[in-house]
Amino acid sequence: MLLAIEGISGAGKSTLRDRLLDAARAEGLPLGHIGQFSWLSLPATRTIVRLRSGLRAAESTEAISAVRLDLDQHGRHNLAPALARGHVVADRLTLSTACQLALVHGLPVADCVQQLVHVPTARAELTVLLTTPAGLCLERLSRRATQRRFGEDPETASRLADLYDQATTAWTGVTGLPVLRHPCSTGTDLDTLTAMCLSALRQAPAPTARV
Repeated sequence: MLLAIEGISGAGKSTLRDRLLDAARAEGLPLGHIGQFSWLSLPATRTIVRLRSGLRAAESTEAISAVRLDLDQHGRHNLAPALARGHVVADRLTLSTACQLALVHGLPVADCVQQLVHVPTARAELTVLLTTPAGLCLERLSRRATQRRFGEDPETASRLADLYDQATTAWTGVTGLPVLRHPCSTGTDLDTLTAMCLSALRQAPAPTARV
């Protein structure tokens, strides 16, 4: 199973990922971790770096082509081999990329999902959208020593939260695949999310190679 954890910065994605990895290891469940991008194409990487900084490509079609190329390479060269060895949890994946495209280029996020959803090797069987309130996310970010990045201000974080909500609706509409929406605001939330994800992993078929 490929499980994607999505949500705005500070929502609790890394915390949930680490809890899942520890819990799966304790149970003997094969679970690996992978990131959002492949970084295997230099031209695509240049466009993605600009996108993550809030800078547009010359044309929105150029940005879409770049992220589709990266997602395809990610699926074939990173995700497929990892999934042949066990389950995989991705800290951000297709929906985060769709939301970044929509935010930076002013595109309908449902259209961005449509453009990215047809990469079969990168399609998450279960997506977890962390709906942690934006105010709490920003409070968590304020306690980090790292410099704030694009999207980590109140106005943009609120806009991104709306885009994620729309993107997950579009994702389920196109793929029929489930999205678990839940906040990760408290320790109880984290326990609940971990238990639900572990349950899905236990019930998932044994990992096989993707093509």
